[in-house]
Amino acid sequence: MNNFPISGFRRDAEPEPVIDRILIADEQPRMCASLRTLLARGDREIVACGTGTEALSLLGRGDFALALVHLHLPDVSGLEILRWISDNRVSTTIMVVSGDDSFDAAIQAMRCGAVDFVRKPGDMRQIEHKVDSALRRRHLERRHAVMQARVEQSERLHRFLVENSPDLIYALDDKGCFLFVNNRFESLLGFSRDDVLGRHYSIVVDESAQELMRHVFDERRSDKRATANVEVRLRTRYGPGPRRYENRCVVAMLSAVGIYGEDTRAGGQAAPFLGTYGVARDITERKVAEETINFQAFHDHLTQLPNRRLFKDRLELAITQAYRQGNMVGVMFVDLDRFKVVNDTYGHSEGDELLKGVAATLRRCVRAGDTLARQGGDEFTILLPDLSHADDASVIGAKIVEELKTPFRVSGQEFRATASIGIAVFPRDGDNADLLLRNADIAMYQVKAGGKNAYRFFSAEMNAAYRDRLRLENDLRRAIQRCEFEIHFQPQYSVARGRIVGMEALVRWQHPEHGLLHPDGFIDLAEETGLIRSITDTVLAQACAQLAQWHAAGHAELRLAVNVSPQEFDRGDVVDRIVSQVNHHRLPADALEIEITENVLLRDATAVIEKMRHLRERGVRIAIDDFGTGYSSLNYLRRFPINSIKLDQSFVRDLDERHRTSPIVNAIVGIADGFDLKLLAEGVETDFQRQLLQELGCDEMQGYLFSQPVPAAEAARLLDA
Repeated sequence: MNNFPISGFRRDAEPEPVIDRILIADEQPRMCASLRTLLARGDREIVACGTGTEALSLLGRGDFALALVHLHLPDVSGLEILRWISDNRVSTTIMVVSGDDSFDAAIQAMRCGAVDFVRKPGDMRQIEHKVDSALRRRHLERRHAVMQARVEQSERLHRFLVENSPDLIYALDDKGCFLFVNNRFESLLGFSRDDVLGRHYSIVVDESAQELMRHVFDERRSDKRATANVEVRLRTRYGPGPRRYENRCVVAMLSAVGIYGEDTRAGGQAAPFLGTYGVARDITERKVAEETINFQAFHDHLTQLPNRRLFKDRLELAITQAYRQGNMVGVMFVDLDRFKVVNDTYGHSEGDELLKGVAATLRRCVRAGDTLARQGGDEFTILLPDLSHADDASVIGAKIVEELKTPFRVSGQEFRATASIGIAVFPRDGDNADLLLRNADIAMYQVKAGGKNAYRFFSAEMNAAYRDRLRLENDLRRAIQRCEFEIHFQPQYSVARGRIVGMEALVRWQHPEHGLLHPDGFIDLAEETGLIRSITDTVLAQACAQLAQWHAAGHAELRLAVNVSPQEFDRGDVVDRIVSQVNHHRLPADALEIEITENVLLRDATAVIEKMRHLRERGVRIAIDDFGTGYSSLNYLRRFPINSIKLDQSFVRDLDERHRTSPIVNAIVGIADGFDLKLLAEGVETDFQRQLLQELGCDEMQGYLFSQPVPAAEAARLLDA
């Protein structure tokens, strides 16, 4: 097929007025003048010459519609001019003028291409009539040529569009056999024209849909009821031959219409049915995309397991069926133990690989009709339909615990993953999906509280504990709104200088019913529910305000230590929030010391180091609290920009008359000295501990020997003492 220049196709404009140029070639000037006068009009341009040479020159340069050429010019004959015009394919119409009245001259002129032969002298009106007729005929021929060119151009355009269409375009005869197919049949389906022309359309229809598609391909309607946008499945050529297609089926959207001949209803006869014309657009990729989107909407991207939405739908269906059949339905809530350690230590990519491995293990533990789903994070749920006895779920629980004993490979090392599993059973533990899931979750938390790595069924007593926890969470939210938190301060003493050098701010919750609560009773819950941010801001604001008052009262060198949750270092705004309180109360930046536990060192080390560095650049001091009880690493001490470490009270408590030395205490003192870090001992309760720590080189201490945490007013009296 010839390529068609689409860019050159345009609708033709209205024709402009035509000026006919006429050449008169005659050696007699009087004859030229007479013919000029006779033929002159407003839409004509007359040019005259007296020799054949001049005539040839003019014909070669100009576009003449008509030339009246004398047969016997002095230098070049009229016949030679006719031959020259024929050889050079000049489009000028030639009329020969001659005084020779023989038929041979006329016949010879006509054979050489002249349209007419005019004798002179003769009737001038006859010459005028013949010229008018020749020009009229020329105009008709050129108009016909233009129309023919337009038709051919239009045909080429339509053929180009049909053959290069991204859609399948075809025509069937009245028996359903292909009369025409475009090139797309071969590029999309692998069928050439020779493969399908003259054969029934069923050759390209998927076998599973032949009967269903019969009414679509046999379409006879030609009105608005004709087939439009019907989804069909077309098969591709598969088998011996030059082309093979891996995808054996194409999904297309098809529209078809019946084709009829001219309406010749003489005697009541209807127009004859000729066949069917159809267009089919490939939507295979769209269908794949829709199926992918649909899958992603109901499945977890990482493990390819059903997500919580699909799990809940299946659970609700299982409950409905259990109502009718009188069966039980089990729901298991599975939470991995210590999964956060993997993410924090080895990174999220290794954590993801572990989750996929656990998912594969859990699949091996469930029955064919069960549903394993991922709720999110490291939590999985299992639907156990058609249980005859509630204890049947324990078989699955025990199998999971046993299978998880096989270690997984995490970052090239063995890691033994354990799980806490809670089980709830319909109808005993709930009559709807939400209640069963909640109760299974409660049972799972009871397993975690009891040591993890086990399974447990839900019981009513667990529900009471859950309600207490939920009530405490609601109270905690109200406490933030009502500002029920207050700060107590525990002095930090320099033994060598014999005075208080700092205060540690410790939050207390003045609960309206339970009285004064220590952090151990609510901080973990605040971290779990995301409320820790508001509590941190409250503690920083109150503590910095109090320190500003003490500085104003003359204790300008006093510093303040505030505990900050490791979760805060997951937030991008932690540095600005801390520094803003220092700036707001116009405190020296080094007057504030942020205490963090060693757990923060297990988080995203790069991000944590960056936040610590920003704090240090702004003057804020950083201390590692409870040093030696967590993930103590000399490499971390080298990398992290910290100022001091706090010796945990559990090591201080070991110092007594029977144990005058402690290798751990000696080591930590040496570490602080080696890294040029300030050391502060916590939990000092006896003079013996104070004296021994001082001998080991620890100067700063805090504990009940000096003072327990007290309200701000009492702490002020200690400062003034």
